[in-house]
Amino acid sequence: MKNIFPGIILLCASLTLALTGCNKNANARGELEKAASLLEKSETAPAPVAQSPQPAEATTTVASPSQQMNQAMAAYKSGNLEDTVTRLQILRAAPAISPQQRVAVNDATAAVMADIYARAAKGDAGAMQAVKQYEQMQTHSH
Repeated sequence: MKNIFPGIILLCASLTLALTGCNKNANARGELEKAASLLEKSETAPAPVAQSPQPAEATTTVASPSQQMNQAMAAYKSGNLEDTVTRLQILRAAPAISPQQRVAVNDATAAVMADIYARAAKGDAGAMQAVKQYEQMQTHSH
């Protein structure tokens, strides 16, 4: 009976760690979906009037914030973490999103990065590369 107790403790600890890891992934997906939903709703609303004309180079076809978030979500779900990080950083820097959308994008980015950092801590090479890229983009954006 005394030998079973340490085994039960170990089993409970393992299950807790496994469920916590799964929860981070679910949390990141949930935040991405919430941000995508908020960005999609805004596309049906009238666009704000631009205060200054855009240069000719900027008139190339650029994906809408909603499309960018959907692309980031697809990249995350497919395991392409570097692409996810890049797309979220570009979206975070987008000037044409509302304060509520920016909060949703920042929340999604934080949840995704928490998952990526957890994966990197476990030795995931793709996650380590995504962390490196994220930190490099953060350094160059300031």
